[in-house]
Amino acid sequence: QVQLVESGGESVQAGGSLRLACAASGSIWNIKTMAWYRQAPGKQRELVAVMLSGGSTNYTDSVKGRFTISRDNAKNALYLQMDSLKPEDTAVYSCHMIWGHWYDSWGRGTQVTVSS
Repeated sequence: QVQLVESGGESVQAGGSLRLACAASGSIWNIKTMAWYRQAPGKQRELVAVMLSGGSTNYTDSVKGRFTISRDNAKNALYLQMDSLKPEDTAVYSCHMIWGHWYDSWGRGTQVTVSS
């Protein structure tokens, strides 16, 4: 059974940085996409950043230039470096992977709170 576990979320002041990590365990193979989503209170979940199997990346406009998605293939781990954090980045951040025969897996999320 595949599990994704996020870590690294905490409370920081605006302008600060955080690095989120997502560790995948279990028999996960042929990862097609790895992504970070976030959901703020009262808002819909939104895609923050995605990395395709070939290494190409894409970001939602509000985080471009501030966030960087990366991965460690050997560890099946995904990271999100978040710099210049803003209060509007406050949300629960979850990782998501599409793998194998188009299976998808979600982590439970980690809370990021940015105070002004």
